[in-house]
Amino acid sequence: MHNTTAPKTVRTLIAPDKFKGSLTAGEVAAALAAGLRSATGSTGRAGAVHCEVLPLADGGDGSVDAAVASGFTRRSYTVAGPTGQHVQADIAFDGDTAVVEVANTCGLGLLPEGKLEPLSASSRGFGEAVLFALSLKPARIVMALGGSASTDGGMGMLTALGYSFRDADGRQLYGSGRALGQIHSIHRTDLPELADTELVVASDVHNPLLGVQGAPAVFGPQKGAGPEDIAALDQGLEHLVAKMTEAGFAGAAVLAGHDGAGSAGGIGYACLLLGAEQVSGADYFLDLLGFNARKDSCDVVITGEGSIDEQTLSGKLPAAVARRSGTRPIIAVAGRSLLPPERWPEMALTRVYTLTEYTDQDSSKDPELSAALLRRIGKDIGTSLL
Repeated sequence: MHNTTAPKTVRTLIAPDKFKGSLTAGEVAAALAAGLRSATGSTGRAGAVHCEVLPLADGGDGSVDAAVASGFTRRSYTVAGPTGQHVQADIAFDGDTAVVEVANTCGLGLLPEGKLEPLSASSRGFGEAVLFALSLKPARIVMALGGSASTDGGMGMLTALGYSFRDADGRQLYGSGRALGQIHSIHRTDLPELADTELVVASDVHNPLLGVQGAPAVFGPQKGAGPEDIAALDQGLEHLVAKMTEAGFAGAAVLAGHDGAGSAGGIGYACLLLGAEQVSGADYFLDLLGFNARKDSCDVVITGEGSIDEQTLSGKLPAAVARRSGTRPIIAVAGRSLLPPERWPEMALTRVYTLTEYTDQDSSKDPELSAALLRRIGKDIGTSLL
């Protein structure tokens, strides 16, 4: 006779993005895993939930942490923060690939006392982190561009990588949005190690550098830029492009209109000038962190992010996870969801759990509450699977 009480083992892959402002992807995965494991034995049936965790990133903030969680080594280096103060930045390195991110070098989260500096913030620290990564002699550097505090067209980054920007009096300019309009001449000192290293920009931002869809107009307001600042930054970036062309950089004007040139306040533009290849952030990181091999040994995939909405459907990380997960059940966990259940099939989702279903409090800035709710959700998911 068939034994209907045979122990059941369900193998899950927990592969979330961060919950921005609350928990890292690693913390989200750990809380869900703790909840799932606690479901074992609580159902009254013999069985177990096996959890494999794979914290993910899409090329924005949290990319270094996700790479470290998947086996990369964390390396630290002191760089100039967005307003010039010293900050300790981390990069991830595995002997072949280095992951460097804007958010932990010159990002919004590093502004002293959270005071926005739309005109004076600089991307120099990101360039210094790239320079440090080059000293490790990687075959490639993955440049994660989300969360920048500056709109300087990557001028600050380029100053750290051998570029000299001078004003009409020959004085060296420190890269910032305010300094863009003062550029009179540009000179470059070639870094041989830069030419020998593959540069990859992992981003899903498609905005050009200038205009109504450009970096100042679309992303300037979240960095504190008012209408006058936006106009000044757009003019400054236009001036940067003209001076780059004047200095002999073939294609400088064409690259300004390239998809993604406007990412990270125009750092994307500077990366393109350096010859970087632009790739989909979500898909690149899924490959880099070995998602396909990990999901093949699992029965159920659990993914998620802070908010599941229309943007998620248009290619953010959970959508990429769902697309790659095949026919196995896919469960999403989010801080909130703006997608009604009838739209879950658009991402092949079996179920969406949200923190807002479990509390009336705002958990978005409360890491302890978020983690506690995720453990409860994890237990409920585990119970439903056994």
